[in-house]
Amino acid sequence: MAEGLHPPVSAPVHRALRRAVLDHASHEHRRVFAPLLHVGVPGGEVAVLGLSGGESTDHGLRCDLVAALLRRALRPGQPPLVWLTRSGGLDVEDVDLAWLAAARAACAEAGLPLTMVVVTRQGWRDPRSGVTRTWQRLRER
Repeated sequence: MAEGLHPPVSAPVHRALRRAVLDHASHEHRRVFAPLLHVGVPGGEVAVLGLSGGESTDHGLRCDLVAALLRRALRPGQPPLVWLTRSGGLDVEDVDLAWLAAARAACAEAGLPLTMVVVTRQGWRDPRSGVTRTWQRLRER
């Protein structure tokens, strides 16, 4: 079976990812900004790493950074989600794949399942499976 999310996405995961998009859309008002890597539960405990636009990191350093975020965000009962917020559309970009590879390695080392998506103002996308959810006007329920 292929990695990543597959339809239908479970209701708890859908709610968490919707929350991630809503939080991003309501808090980030700039059109262009540096990506942020989030690990945790949207709307709850989250560890965040700011990624400067010109930052050059190798795979090993990215793995160490994701592992540190996982340790900070890990809570009993629910494996953390990993999401990358960035400007632009939901097409897969190099930054998505670089952090996906690091998250995959860090989660495998920690023995945790990986759920990772890219989040923009329009929605989310799983870079492994291509499963995407977009909204025209996302509102608080």
